[in-house]
Amino acid sequence: MESQLVSWLASLIAGGVGGNVAGALFKNLNLGTLGNTVAGVVGGGLGGQLLTAVLGSGAATGMLGNIAGSGVGGIVVMVLVGLIKNAVAKK
Repeated sequence: MESQLVSWLASLIAGGVGGNVAGALFKNLNLGTLGNTVAGVVGGGLGGQLLTAVLGSGAATGMLGNIAGSGVGGIVVMVLVGLIKNAVAKK
């Protein structure tokens, strides 16, 4: 149980960091610090869960794999939300 909680927290933190990294890299998609963090946390949670579902919950994913998957998930969701926001703003 404790290991699962640590894994979730790592996923959420890595996702939040990933969202902010994406905001810094893609200035035109930036949602602001809070928006980047929220989108990243959502993506981190989804990315961590997806990675666990695809690779299994055993040692194959490991903590570093979980963090990497969550960070990438945070980047992907932040970019998608930024693209949607920009598309809606153009109408």
